[in-house]
Amino acid sequence: MRSGVGLCVLGLLGLYSLVFGEAQVQSGVLIFCDDPSVKKAANSAVHKFNKKLTTGNILALYQILTASKSENGSDSVYSLQFTTRRSNCQAGSSKSWTDCDYLTTRPKEPISCNATVYVTGTDADTKQVDCLLDSYIVPEKAPCLGCPQEIDQYSDDLRGPLTTSISKYNTMSDSTHLFTLHSVSHATRQVLAGLRFRVRFDMRKSICAKDEHKDLTLQCVPDENNVEFANCNSTVDVAPWRHEPPQIQIECEPGALAVPSVFVRRRPPGWSPLRNFLFDVPPMPSVPKPTASSSAASPSKASAKEESSEEDTTASKPSGSSDVVVSAADDSPFHCPSKPWKPFNPVNMVALAPTKAVAEASPKPVADGTFSDADLKG
Repeated sequence: MRSGVGLCVLGLLGLYSLVFGEAQVQSGVLIFCDDPSVKKAANSAVHKFNKKLTTGNILALYQILTASKSENGSDSVYSLQFTTRRSNCQAGSSKSWTDCDYLTTRPKEPISCNATVYVTGTDADTKQVDCLLDSYIVPEKAPCLGCPQEIDQYSDDLRGPLTTSISKYNTMSDSTHLFTLHSVSHATRQVLAGLRFRVRFDMRKSICAKDEHKDLTLQCVPDENNVEFANCNSTVDVAPWRHEPPQIQIECEPGALAVPSVFVRRRPPGWSPLRNFLFDVPPMPSVPKPTASSSAASPSKASAKEESSEEDTTASKPSGSSDVVVSAADDSPFHCPSKPWKPFNPVNMVALAPTKAVAEASPKPVADGTFSDADLKG
């Protein structure tokens, strides 16, 4: 009797293995990230995820990081890890992500995704896809209204405070030459009866003599032959609706800032309130013909401008990180990660205009002279 039961159990186990054995997905093997079938699977995964989005902008594929393939009966199962970026196409529109471009104002870091896609012949069916969007949604806590808030050293909000502070220093200092911005270590913004900016920065002596230049211009690059620094703490109060120049309190001393800590971020090479450090640097304006009085300074200007040109060339390569990724992918036996779907050229901030006078650097009021409730917070 017992032997009959045992044989029955073994028979049932064999039948289960015969019926359901093929339905179990086998362990996957790595395949090429630039394989057409992998691209088809990634395309299906991005389309599937975008259907979940009801607001904001849909995602567009950036790079395929890893890909593996396994078999499940007649289906090929692709397990993918890839990155995406926000596109300029709205969620809910009829546009496919392949007809869109990347949003250049979004964070530089791509969005990580993973997916499982079943492929049969020409059909691709995404069974699972997830993308990590949380880090781009909300801040950790609400800001304290009226309290000083740290702002990014690359923020365009610092254009006015830095320009007016440097202009005032150049007016006050006994130096024979104008100074231009070197680096910014810390900056805060506070809403009071207007806006109060506190900035810690340092400057370098430029090649522009005060008797020849009233204000800084694009040609006032740092003097490489006579290096001289000054560092400052500046407090700038602005209230555009009052039609008044900004109120500036500045304390400076000779020397550069202390060695930057891990929290100090330096400006890109060649940056100053008067120089454009966008990736696509516009052509420099024509330089007026040198006079006899300025002929002596021309060699140093030429060398400084030559160095500046080299720096601009370095800064004007938006796809530098992509180049590194591509070369790494070429060295990989599976061409992973793949080449970016499209180049990503992020925009950091707008160009800073040359100074004219301290009063002119104050933010301009709106056309009708009104201001918003946000200006009165605090």
